[in-house]
Amino acid sequence: MAERKPYLLRIDPTILDALRRWADDELRSLNGQIEFLLRERLEAAGRMKNPAGGSRRTLPSGEGQPGHRAESKPSRKPQRDE
Repeated sequence: MAERKPYLLRIDPTILDALRRWADDELRSLNGQIEFLLRERLEAAGRMKNPAGGSRRTLPSGEGQPGHRAESKPSRKPQRDE
């Protein structure tokens, strides 16, 4: 695994709580979620290349931008034959 450098981050408690819930939903550690989001945005902005050379999941247009609201996904209820 790549070397990790410690970095103290001062962050608004509301943002930290939201990130913690998101990390739990994605089965990641809080640190892993923050690093994932930063890496995704850096790659999308062309500031960092994907080290594996392959493509990663990219954010839909506008997602992650201030003021962007995610669209709700339709519920996946099983279809029943009548």
